Amino acid sequence: MAREELTRLTGNGNGNGTCGKDDCPNIYRTPSGSFVIQGNVSHSFKAPDGEGLVEIPEATFREAIRVLGW
Repeated sequence: MAREELTRLTGNGNGNGTCGKDDCPNIYRTPSGSFVIQGNVSHSFKAPDGEGLVEIPEATFREAIRVLGW
């Protein structure tokens, strides 16, 4: 899936404004309603094959929830 197909929920100037265009933790919504998370790679434990672990700040989750109106 291409980035253009995703709806960016965070880092659009709605939060603290510390992110550039693509260089910070973000949460995206897919056309099917699932989410894609961009963050720093975490090595807390080994994820199963085909999966990855990322770490994002709590503020990023809060921003996404606010944008979604939850």
